[in-house]
Amino acid sequence: MAASIESLLQEISGVEDPTEELQSLKLALLSIPVSALRDAVSGQRFNVIFSLLDSNQREQVELCVDILERILKALSPASLAQNYRVELQGGLTHPNETVKILALTQIGRILEHPDAATEILNNHDILQAVIQCIGEEKMAVAKQAIQSLSKLSHSKPGLDKLFQSDLLKVMKDVMATSDIIRYRIYELVVEISSVSPISLGYCANSSFISQLIGELTGDDVLIRATAIEMVTTLAHSQHGRQYLAQQGIMDKISNMIRGADTDPFSSLYLPGLVKFFGNLAIMDSPQQVCETYPAFQNKVFEMALDPDPAMIGVALDTLGLLGSTVEGKQVLQKTGEKFKAVLLRMSQLASSGATELRVRSLDAISQLLTLQPEQQTEDLLALTESWFRLLSNQPMDMIQNISSQPFPELHCGAMRIFTAIGTQPWGQKLMISTPSFMEFVLDRSAGQTKEAKDAKFELVGSLVSSSTAAEILGSQHYIRLKTYLREGPYYVSAVASVSTEGAD
Repeated sequence: MAASIESLLQEISGVEDPTEELQSLKLALLSIPVSALRDAVSGQRFNVIFSLLDSNQREQVELCVDILERILKALSPASLAQNYRVELQGGLTHPNETVKILALTQIGRILEHPDAATEILNNHDILQAVIQCIGEEKMAVAKQAIQSLSKLSHSKPGLDKLFQSDLLKVMKDVMATSDIIRYRIYELVVEISSVSPISLGYCANSSFISQLIGELTGDDVLIRATAIEMVTTLAHSQHGRQYLAQQGIMDKISNMIRGADTDPFSSLYLPGLVKFFGNLAIMDSPQQVCETYPAFQNKVFEMALDPDPAMIGVALDTLGLLGSTVEGKQVLQKTGEKFKAVLLRMSQLASSGATELRVRSLDAISQLLTLQPEQQTEDLLALTESWFRLLSNQPMDMIQNISSQPFPELHCGAMRIFTAIGTQPWGQKLMISTPSFMEFVLDRSAGQTKEAKDAKFELVGSLVSSSTAAEILGSQHYIRLKTYLREGPYYVSAVASVSTEGAD
């Protein structure tokens, strides 16, 4: 196979229009298993393919990119750095975006490999060109440049090169191009900062992070909204959260929530502020976050009762997130009547209105009602049961009615609520005492989409895995549920098939 690749390369270099030969080479490479590809291409020189990228013929360029993608992936990072460094550098300034992305991807591979990375770290021009790709018009090129440069965060030499050489000035010059490009540099900085406390230190010392934090309270509300997203990403790591706390950012964001009432444009950035604290609560402690920053919890309840769908949606997602943990459930329960009013609103939203909000409401309710077997203490079971009963006078009928509506996403959302209560003894008692509910569970003809079948299978699985189900539901139902589980989500009985044929 190596011989045929070599002869094809010779043919390509000897013809004026190599399209046909390039297609043959592409097919030859595709026919080689990935495991054997490295042996087939090692020792070959593919410079001729790189040289053919210098063409106005789009088809020729795209064929060369396809070929090079397959070949270069098979080569080791060290081999790439030694043999194709100059060609990859040329690709960074090519007019075609797919060539740029190819070059950036392979440079990223080299930077990930400590021994090979030295070749790139010693080449200022390559790294400068990669940084300049962040300023490219095409988002896909910029994204790949960010991804490849973020690999520098894994070593001290990489961090030194990016933040302690004149590449820092290159980054700041690119950053000054426009608001959009500035945020791409912030994206790179946040990505690097998230890796370790050391990489965060480099970013902080170069003043990027203080600049980003300054944007939180800038005059442009759209920029403010983007800044809060970036800061939220920074808070995903523990060292990131510690840094933000030391800088007083949590208090700053809490004050922004308080001040939002007097800002007519706050609806543009308020959802981001709430999401920031929602993520913080899940990663640290719901109780601590809600007690330290009461403005957050009050605002979530306020947004849930707001008429604006954008506000309601974020409130629903945040309530679901908080309520997915035992501590979060207890925090919400402590607010008494306030949370009851919110739960009632969630029930109304789940029953009628825009489909998207109905789905988000059903998902939040299912998170609030979920209790893992090891969490099922008497107090917590009483809590989830009281919440379920607050949804409606007849909550089982209400959720079953939603599940029977002709919208797959509503059906699945309703089924997730039944799955949540299906692991809890009080939920099983409600199921067995609701007329024909077990027949509804075991009926394979309801819900014909793959998602609906999967959702039903989840429900059956949650019932079968519960230690109390056999006793509460009765052995006859339990055996039928186990059979359903054994047969899998997509089983069709032979009898059902015959009767359907007859009906035709």
